[in-house]
Amino acid sequence: MEDVGKTTAKTASAKLTHGGIVGHLVGQTLPAIVGVAAIMSIGLVDAYFIGQLSADALAAISFIFPISVALTSLGVGVMVGINSVVSRALGEGDGERAARRANLGVAFAIVVGLAMGLALYALSDPLFRLMNAPENLLPLIRTYMQPFALGFPLLLAIMGFNGVLRGQGEARKTSYVSLTYAAANWVLDPLLITGAFGVEGLGIVGAAYATIIGWGCGAVMGFVLVKRTELPLDFDHLRQANFVEPIVALVRVAAPAAFSNAINPIGLSILTALIASAGQDAVAGFGAAGRLQSFATVPLLALSGAIGSIVGQNWGAREYGRARKAAMYAGLFCVGWGLATAIVLSSAGEWLAQLFTDKPAVIEEFALYLEIAAWGYAGFGILIVANGILNAIDKAAFALGQSLARVFLAMLPVAWLLQDSWGSAGVYTAELAANALGAVTGSALVWWVLKARAPDSAPSKSVRSRAA
Repeated sequence: MEDVGKTTAKTASAKLTHGGIVGHLVGQTLPAIVGVAAIMSIGLVDAYFIGQLSADALAAISFIFPISVALTSLGVGVMVGINSVVSRALGEGDGERAARRANLGVAFAIVVGLAMGLALYALSDPLFRLMNAPENLLPLIRTYMQPFALGFPLLLAIMGFNGVLRGQGEARKTSYVSLTYAAANWVLDPLLITGAFGVEGLGIVGAAYATIIGWGCGAVMGFVLVKRTELPLDFDHLRQANFVEPIVALVRVAAPAAFSNAINPIGLSILTALIASAGQDAVAGFGAAGRLQSFATVPLLALSGAIGSIVGQNWGAREYGRARKAAMYAGLFCVGWGLATAIVLSSAGEWLAQLFTDKPAVIEEFALYLEIAAWGYAGFGILIVANGILNAIDKAAFALGQSLARVFLAMLPVAWLLQDSWGSAGVYTAELAANALGAVTGSALVWWVLKARAPDSAPSKSVRSRAA
C-alpha cells in the first residue's frame, strides 16, 4: 500500500458518481470537442504556412507528421494512465491517495518526456533515413526536429496536467489548455514561418518554435488550472510516498494505452503505401478525404476521452450500474453520429471534394473513399469509446488487444486480399471491415467486463456516506 502523506486532499470528491449520466456525458464531451478540434487545427495551420515556403519544406513536414503523431499518441497513453488511477482513487473515496497519484503522475509524465525528447534528438537522422527520407530533405527535417525534441517534455507536462484534470471530471479545463496552445500556434505560425507585420520569418524551424512556445503556454495554463482544483500540485506528497505501487498501477494502463493509440497511425501509413500502387490521384483523394474524416469524427474522439473519467470514478465507487449506463449511452451516440455522418458524407462526396481540388480523378477517388469508408465511422467510435472504458477500469491490455486485432486481423489482410482485384476500393473496404470488427470486439469486451464481471452495484462506503 502507498504510504500516507500530507492530508491536503481530504476534500477531493468523485463528482461523477452522482447526478445524471447523460448530463455528465454531455458536460464532459462538449468541452473535449472544442479541445480536440483545436489540436487538430494546428497541423492544418502548420501545413498551410509551411506550404508557402517550398515544395521541399512541405515534403519534409510530411515525413515529420507521422512521427509527431506517434509520439503524441504515446503521450496520450500517459495521460490516460493518470486519468485512470486518479479517477478510480477518487471513486473509492480516497482523496489523499488520489493526490499522491496525481502528483506522481505529473512528475512521471515530465520524466518520460525528457527521455523521449533526448532519444528523438539523438536518433533523428537514423529514424528518418529508415523512413526513406531523401538526403536533400534531411537538413530541413533536422532543423525542425532538434528544437522540437528538446521542447517535447513540455507536451508531456501538458498530458500530465490534463490527466489529473480529466480524472477529476474537469473536461472544460482541459479544453482551456488545448485552446491555449492551439491559439499560440495560430498567432505565431505566420510570424515565425513566413513572416508578417515587419517580422522576418524563420522558415520551417519557425514552425518548431511556434509549437514549443505553444506547449509552454499550455503547460503554464495546465499548471494554474490544476493548482485550483481539489488535487493541487504539491510535490511534498512524493517525499513519503511508496513509488512502486502507484507507478506500476499507472504504467499498467499507460503502456498498453500508448501503443494502442499508436497502432492506428501505423495502420493508416501502411494503407497509404498500398494505395500508392493505384496512382498519385488515389493517394491525393485518400489523403484529402482523410483530413475531412478527422474533423467528422471529432465528437467520437472527444467522447472516447470523456468516458474514462465517468466510468473510472463510478467503477472505483462500485457504482457498476452507472458505469454500464454511461457505456450504453456512449455506444448509442456512436451509432447515431456515425450513421448520420455516413449518410451526409457518402451522398455529398463529390461536392465536398471540390473544396479541396478541381482535378476529376482526385474528386472521383475522394468520393469513392467516403462512399465506402464512411459507413465504418460508427464502428470506429464504438472501438475507441470501448478503449476509453477499458483503460479507465484497468483493463488496458484488452484495449490494446482489440486495437491490434482491428489492424492486423482485419484491415491489413482484407486490403491485401482485395487490392489486386478491387484496387483502391479494396483498401477502403479493408478500413470498413476493420471498423466493423472494432464495433463487435469493443461491444463484446465492454459488455463482458461491465456486466458479466460486475453484475451488481455495490456502492463503496465512502460514496454511501456522501449520499447520506
